Amino acid sequence: MENEIKLTKLASCAGCGAKVGAGVLAQLLGDLQVLHDPKLLVGFDRSDDASVYQLTDELALVQTVDFFPPIADDPYTFGAIAAANALSDVYAMGGEPKLALNIMAIPRDLSQEAVHEILRGGYEKAYEAGVIITGGHSILDPEPKYGLAVTGFVHPARVLTNSGAKPGDVLLLTKPLGIGVLTTANKAGLLGPETLAYANRLMTTLNKAARDAMVQYRVHACTDVTGFGLLGHGTEMAQGSGVELHVDTAGIAFIPEALEYARMGVLPEGMYRNRNFAEAHVEPGNVALELQDLLYDPQTSGGLLMAVHPEDADALLAELTQSVPAAQRIGTVAAYRGGKRIFLQ
Repeated sequence: MENEIKLTKLASCAGCGAKVGAGVLAQLLGDLQVLHDPKLLVGFDRSDDASVYQLTDELALVQTVDFFPPIADDPYTFGAIAAANALSDVYAMGGEPKLALNIMAIPRDLSQEAVHEILRGGYEKAYEAGVIITGGHSILDPEPKYGLAVTGFVHPARVLTNSGAKPGDVLLLTKPLGIGVLTTANKAGLLGPETLAYANRLMTTLNKAARDAMVQYRVHACTDVTGFGLLGHGTEMAQGSGVELHVDTAGIAFIPEALEYARMGVLPEGMYRNRNFAEAHVEPGNVALELQDLLYDPQTSGGLLMAVHPEDADALLAELTQSVPAAQRIGTVAAYRGGKRIFLQ
């Protein structure tokens, strides 16, 4: 199948790198009239990963939607990555995904076998997560796209948002950075098969294990690191929480091959959008440019960024080390002093 079709050649951009920039998105949503409902615990005004609506004193509904153009040439792999990425938003809220609907756009000349494989990848990843895909919607489109609308559940008192970080919290991250650079290099035919296989394994890894571990501890804020990059999502966390973040780049797992390509200037367009959005809020210090680029790099199906009570950080990190691709202690949260929101070292 992979030899017969190159899905990434059918799209102008790939994966979460296709997201509208955070700054532009805020402007587009800025003056829209929204119905007020006290049971809506989290809405789009919070720049969070999913919406949360309280049903009872012990149950709240978590809803999200995510889809994008191909980030892998193999249809099955593309479907699995897109599904894992969509499910991640519910995990980031501390919830458990339960139901999903397919969202699909297909070119007229895409083979039935390729479409089936995209869907099979999504269905099998959903099955791994314990999620039932109950239907969906498809349209014709010159560029293929796939994703899921996901519904999950969480206790109203245990909802995790990106705006609850507190001074003194420790920042933990669960996947390495550099996926956007690798997928850009792959689209240019530069990536070797072993590195490509590694990238696909990362992107198809669910954040379920990370979620299952973190809900046992005092995690004050969480977001998944996807299209806006670590610094874009970190900026939203810092602004929403009214704090500043101190990021220790020595503690971050950068994919070595991605670093090499970043030094060569092989960078996704989304990296520049993320830099335009977040750069004014970041004090880069003496951090090398290629490391900065990877901090702005749009991740597809990236890891969870958690702000954890300092007394729980070591225990949670130890548990994550056994269950996630790359458990990292990457910095701390401090009281906001005005000016920049994120300080690199």
